[in-house]
Amino acid sequence: MRFENPDLLQLLLILLFQAVLLWMYWRWRTRTLRRLGSPALEQRLLMGFSAPRFWIKNSLFACSLALLVMALANPQKAVEVAPPERASSDILLALDISNSMLAADVQGSRLKQSKEFTTNLIKALDGERMGLLFFAGAAFPQTPMSSNYESMLMFVQTAQPNFITDQGTDIKSALELGSRMFTKTDGGGHAMILISDGENHEAAAMEAAAQAAADGMKLFTVQVGTPSGATIPAETGGFRKDYTGQLIRTASNEPFLQSLAKAGGGKSFRLSDGASAIRGIQAEIAQLAKTVVKEKTRTIYVSYYQWLLLPILLLLMGEQLLWWRKKV
Repeated sequence: MRFENPDLLQLLLILLFQAVLLWMYWRWRTRTLRRLGSPALEQRLLMGFSAPRFWIKNSLFACSLALLVMALANPQKAVEVAPPERASSDILLALDISNSMLAADVQGSRLKQSKEFTTNLIKALDGERMGLLFFAGAAFPQTPMSSNYESMLMFVQTAQPNFITDQGTDIKSALELGSRMFTKTDGGGHAMILISDGENHEAAAMEAAAQAAADGMKLFTVQVGTPSGATIPAETGGFRKDYTGQLIRTASNEPFLQSLAKAGGGKSFRLSDGASAIRGIQAEIAQLAKTVVKEKTRTIYVSYYQWLLLPILLLLMGEQLLWWRKKV
């Protein structure tokens, strides 16, 4: 057992304060009655007073207060939970976070729309084991293959080009890293979904896609941006320029992404198709080989504060219904 908010248990010091006040009151009462000097007068003034009832009422209130503090601290019990076995494929999401993804030739920016699309795609592929990597001039893994979608969504929502200092767009490095992130011995289907504007600044991407397909990984591409392109916003304001002072203009390269997906044994989709593209990807993923995945047991904490609420209510009702005077 543990308490979710153990610091709140310090409120139990209120009970000590209550005890001190009651002791001071009882001492003052005793001294005052002794000053009367007449037992008959004392009996007459205290007609009907019941000392046991007085202490019982205060004890009931103290108990209810103690239980209330414990309820606020929320007692919890650790429970081991084994997730059910399920058949799934391994899906790796590769998100382009190069500077060209900041271009606003689509609403918001290419990166903003890619993040929204990736978020919806993760939710649509619920049940599959998924991993995440970011790439620009280099590729870096963000989450390993797992069913922990919460951390993936967090990384996607916070993705920015400054996550990677080596800028550019090296799709080859993303494909090579993706191949290494898969477990080759599980027997399940492997697929990478690459979301990019298709501006590839490095050679040999086609060869890397073909090699990945030969190793058992299917490649699906999602194109974002427009062929007409747009300038790239600069962090300091204005737009990015090349070394000659000319504005840098970036355009989406859909034919390259289509050829890349074909070399990787998969298909190409347009991010602008939205829900239709997601359904198409779902249909392709559903055809991959599945393997039974046993997730590790995890510990969850079950709260028991609600079990204290009824005793608190009963104690308070008893304290209110019990009058400190007895019938005379």
